Order: sequence, then structure tokens, then C-alpha cells
Amino acid sequence: MKSPKISHGYVHSVPNDLRDAFLKDDSVIERWEDLTPLARNEWICWVVTNKRPETRSNHIERTVTELLGGKRRPCCWAGCPHRKTVKT
Repeated sequence: MKSPKISHGYVHSVPNDLRDAFLKDDSVIERWEDLTPLARNEWICWVVTNKRPETRSNHIERTVTELLGGKRRPCCWAGCPHRKTVKT
């Protein structure tokens, strides 16, 4: 069976632990694919910038829950600092 396409962000790639969480529910993947690359990037960065594994795990769970709830960006977060370094 072929794995569904899970698009990356503007700067960041989807890490394996976040991808695994998405693969548990097709509707999460559908909502993820409906986001812009910049919005996907914000969610990925919000997950990967955590130092503690417990916090990262919590952010992964919240990403799934909040996407299913209709959110398109992480709440109360300044945004990805890495995208400023990308040249277009």
C-alpha cells in the first residue's frame, strides 16, 4: 500500500514523528494538504523547535487536534524564525 502524500513546509520538512501522527487519521492529512506551504511550515517549526521531548510530543498532539478543529496556524506563537534566511 502506498503512503499518502504529506507535503512539507516552506523551509521545514515534516519530521517522522509528526508524519506518523498524521498517518493515523486521513482527515488530518486532508486538512494538512489544504494549508499553504507557509502555514505548514509554521506548524512544523512549532513542533521541531522544542527542546524537551515531552513538549514536542505535546505539540504534535495539539497539532493534530487543532487541525481537526479547523485551526490553520499555531496559536499564540511568533512564527518561524527560519524562513527569514531563505532566499527566493
